[in-house]
Amino acid sequence: MRAFEDTIESVVALAFFVPLIIGTGGNAGSQTTTTTTTTIVRSMATGEVRFSDARRIMWKEMRVGALLGVTMAGIGLLRAVTWGTGQELAFVVALGLMSVVLLATFVGSILPLLLRRFGLDPAVVSAPFITTFVDATGLLIYFLLAQAILV
Repeated sequence: MRAFEDTIESVVALAFFVPLIIGTGGNAGSQTTTTTTTTIVRSMATGEVRFSDARRIMWKEMRVGALLGVTMAGIGLLRAVTWGTGQELAFVVALGLMSVVLLATFVGSILPLLLRRFGLDPAVVSAPFITTFVDATGLLIYFLLAQAILV
């Protein structure tokens, strides 16, 4: 956040939505990872799924993530507008939420396969990693969008 101090100072209301962005991204990523890990690890154990199936798995998860992202973006847009933050900031919040959910879904869907590929247990590492990664990159995406649109 320090790198975006000027942006936050010029649009203080950006800070109001930081918990929403972080919480949404972390939750979406953890949920995707948990669901995918359970399903994929079982499928890998039975030989039904291999790393070569990653594209199919990602496509399926990304469709669900897109629906969730659009829904969350609509809720975030409505919330920002009702707080009187202005249309541009409401658009940044909505676009930020959608981007973070899509990122979380993408990383959450591929992470179990990548971890397994490198010989790590996906059930142990996935949730903490995805939450930390998506929280950090989610804020970066949010503030870069704000910088591009608002400043």
